[in-house]
Amino acid sequence: MNKFFILFLIFNVFSCEKEVTKKKATLSSSTPIPAIQPEAKTFLVDSALVQSFKNKLLNELYKSTDHKIIWLSGENRKIILEELYNSEDEGLNPADYNVNKLRKFERKITSLNNQEMANYDILLSQSFQKYISHLSNGRLNPRELYKNWDLKENKIDINKTIVNLLKSDSLAYKIELLKPQHLVYKKLKKALKIINTLPKDAFKRIEITNKIVQNDTNPSLIGIKKRLIYWKDMQSKDSLTPIYDEETAQAIKKFQTRHGLAADGVIGKGTVASLNFSKKQRREQIIANMERWKWFPKEMGNEYIIINIPDYKLTLVKNQDTIRTHKAIVGRAKRKTPVLTSKLTQAIFNPTWTVPPTILREDVIPAILKNRNYLAQTNIKLYDKNGNLVPASNWRLSNANSYRYVQSPGTFNSLGMVKLTFPNRFSVYLHDTNHKEFFTKSERSLSSGCIRVDNPLELTEYLLDDAAYWNLEKITETLQSEKTKQINIKKQVQIHVLYWTAWSEKNTLIFRDDIYDLDADLYDKLRS
Repeated sequence: MNKFFILFLIFNVFSCEKEVTKKKATLSSSTPIPAIQPEAKTFLVDSALVQSFKNKLLNELYKSTDHKIIWLSGENRKIILEELYNSEDEGLNPADYNVNKLRKFERKITSLNNQEMANYDILLSQSFQKYISHLSNGRLNPRELYKNWDLKENKIDINKTIVNLLKSDSLAYKIELLKPQHLVYKKLKKALKIINTLPKDAFKRIEITNKIVQNDTNPSLIGIKKRLIYWKDMQSKDSLTPIYDEETAQAIKKFQTRHGLAADGVIGKGTVASLNFSKKQRREQIIANMERWKWFPKEMGNEYIIINIPDYKLTLVKNQDTIRTHKAIVGRAKRKTPVLTSKLTQAIFNPTWTVPPTILREDVIPAILKNRNYLAQTNIKLYDKNGNLVPASNWRLSNANSYRYVQSPGTFNSLGMVKLTFPNRFSVYLHDTNHKEFFTKSERSLSSGCIRVDNPLELTEYLLDDAAYWNLEKITETLQSEKTKQINIKKQVQIHVLYWTAWSEKNTLIFRDDIYDLDADLYDKLRS
């Protein structure tokens, strides 16, 4: 018995030594460590199988693992499958990520052989790569869709991102950080949730011949009230009458405010047009806007101006707080304001205005032909190619395009009293206007592409940030001199001129008129 016990001890000692030796060999520094280390026992994925997908990004990912399987962790697969399945929450289409095939694989996970597991692994990798790309840059490329959009691509190394995600202790949290983090995007996600809770609608189109005002009786009011109840602008009623009463007027004003319309309670063509939007159309509009926000810059800067073209609004943000807001006038549909991002550089007091080619061709030359005194009345001077002043009496249609047309500073100047510049290839800028009355309008797509700003002197004073030399009093003195003066803006202020027509505020849906008719077309392209 004692001999047997001694032999047993000797056997165990040698076994332990072999095990220790084996572990040391596995952890040897001479052993190559793949970029991604699966959590469990692994096996190789056939490189020919990966190459059959004809996807360079996918091939590079598996090269980084020495063609070892990546998604052995059940917890990681669960997190990613949930992300792909719920990609609708990000305005994306789950069908783009093979969710049905992936779920079938996952249901059979315990019975998959090595070949089937490899197929599952590759398909999951490919789908996840695509999802990361769509989260970061959107599904479509705005540079291919629009000539007047100038946005830099949000660069991301997708494979490196996947490697870092797999090293993370919190995969779900890290994926969340890949999504746009701007407040407006989050408000769009909330808007999508809100609209998804609404029941199906089957309203007949509302038609009116004349405006409807309070105390009117009109059969269309039954349908109008049903819509107001549906969109939660008015409380539900047991019975509806065709009378435009006070309660309906208040609901209409609420509806008008949500849609950026003049909240006057008058039911006109603009209000009816907004009422005629269906749930489906509004939902598609929200999704189109979520796509745009994936194109927009991820980092806006610590201090920035953001202009929403369809909202006719300029907002100045510092450290994520809104510092000030200004009404804005933007380009009309034929002369759209471009979408871009840049940095403010100069404030120009008493600016001159050189008439651009389009305005010269379409506005100024026709105006001169109608009225020979137009140049004198608008204080526009002519200069030849050598910079010499040309008398207005010498103007002829035959040589009209050979001159440079410059409007002198002053109250007649189209740019008003101040101009704020930033580098861009469209030659647009922020400026004052000699038509202040335009800011009282609710629809302000009235310019030729540049952005007119209400109360621009207050904004300029803030941007110059020099209480001693450039307070409002000093600015006023400079303007009274009627001499052009350029001042560099030393503050690091980014400017983002963007386009979005939907969001939410305090669990309420907000919409704006799609003034450039971009939403429906973008949604169709997203789902084609």
